Amino acid sequence: MKEIHARARELMKGYCRVCPVCDGRVCAGEVPGMGGLGTGSTFQDNIQALSEIKLNMRCLHGVEEPALSVSIPGFELSMPVLAAPIGGVSFNMGGKMEESDYIGSKLTACVEAGTVGCTGDGVPDFIHESGFAAIKALEGKGIPFIKPWGEDELFGKLEKALATGATVVGMDVDAAGLVTLRKMGRPVSPKPAAALAEVIRRTSARFLVKGIMTSDEAKMCVDAGAAGVIVSNHGGRVLDGAPGTARILRDVSGAVRGQITVLVDGGVRSGIDVLRMLALGADAVLIGRPFSTAVLGGGREGAAQYLEKIRQELIACMVLTGTESVRKVDPSIIRIPAGHDFAGS
Repeated sequence: MKEIHARARELMKGYCRVCPVCDGRVCAGEVPGMGGLGTGSTFQDNIQALSEIKLNMRCLHGVEEPALSVSIPGFELSMPVLAAPIGGVSFNMGGKMEESDYIGSKLTACVEAGTVGCTGDGVPDFIHESGFAAIKALEGKGIPFIKPWGEDELFGKLEKALATGATVVGMDVDAAGLVTLRKMGRPVSPKPAAALAEVIRRTSARFLVKGIMTSDEAKMCVDAGAAGVIVSNHGGRVLDGAPGTARILRDVSGAVRGQITVLVDGGVRSGIDVLRMLALGADAVLIGRPFSTAVLGGGREGAAQYLEKIRQELIACMVLTGTESVRKVDPSIIRIPAGHDFAGS
């Protein structure tokens, strides 16, 4: 991984420093680029929130080979980790790799590891076109995400997404107001609950809604017929001053778990973070920026190495907390210090 990161650092110069800890501090305000919007506080709190959660170590048990497989809508995964929908190599990552090579390498590595990757959307069109082509090449093994465009563009892209063979699609409603799209003259906007329900009704695939940060909107997604929600603040790239996703995950999960799948992204950097999120109520997690740097620095093999790193870390943490399966993570394995703000705690 050190070699992969060193190469990524060279290729992404001016767009991402590939810091030893990807925490959003030195890249605050660098959007476009890989930073967080404004002061970068939302990006930074994604990391900070997870760091505040401690694990209770337990060694008097019989868990030696924990079970990592999990089910999400449309997929059986070898571990509860997906690649988040990040695209735009040319204006976010330095442009030293073709978009098609980037997304193809990422999704292929995920499939080979027994999990799945997501594709992004945006301007120019080759972002979503490259993603759709990669999913089609993998016989539908990927999740295309479409931004909350106006009706004609939205339904046109959803139709193309389904033509790839994808059985699960998503909308990243947290992209509403995204600065990079507005600068390109293609603004996106929020979707009222009734409009979301209509989109889901007219889409034959299972539908995921990404960008849910409150329990009431999670309930709206249940009522709208979504198969799952993704607790996400778009990596801190759309709203400065929002809380880290780990701070509100327990509240969202408590409101809708059992009715809908709950996924989460934001600041996950290790297998430890994966287990923390599962203990807070997530069914699985999405990882964004670290996947991008792994692919830029090592292509498909770089992504494969990163996935294996996460898998080994997760196994070690599960053994040392007495966690037998990712499907049944006891909330008692984590400790949140008094006075720290975690909804539902």
